[in-house]
Amino acid sequence: MDSGKRPVNAASIIAAARGCLGTPFRHQGRVKGVGVDCAGLCVWVARELGLDHYDVDGYGRIPAGGEFGAHLDAMLEQVPAPTPGGILFMTFGGEPQHVAIYTDCDTIIHATSELGKVVEHRLDDLWRSRVFCCYKFREVA
Repeated sequence: MDSGKRPVNAASIIAAARGCLGTPFRHQGRVKGVGVDCAGLCVWVARELGLDHYDVDGYGRIPAGGEFGAHLDAMLEQVPAPTPGGILFMTFGGEPQHVAIYTDCDTIIHATSELGKVVEHRLDDLWRSRVFCCYKFREVA
C-alpha cells in the first residue's frame, strides 16, 4: 500500500524552498505564490513533500514564552550544526523568532518582512551570529 509519501532528501527540500522564491511575505501565510511568513515557508515545504508536520495559527509577529521553540521541538529534530535542507532557528537579540532553510551552498532561504518576500542569500557572519539552534526534518537521514 502506498503511503503517499515520496522519498525526501536535502535536495528536494531545497528545491521546494527555492520554488517559493519571490512569494510575497504575509504574516501567517501558507500559500506559495500568494504569501508566506518564515514559519509558513517551512510548513509549505513540509506539506509539499508529504512530511509529517503540524501547523499553528493565531500567533503574533513576535513570539513569547518559548512557544515557537516548543513547536519546532515537537515537529523537528534538533541537530548540532546547520545541515543542507535543515531549519535554522534565529534570534535578533531577544527570544528566537525567525526560521530559515539552510542550503547546500551556504545560503539560506527565508520569508522576510523587511524585503517583503521569500529570498535566498549567503549565510554571512552577521546571519550566522543570529543562529540560536539548528533542526532537520525527522524523515530526512
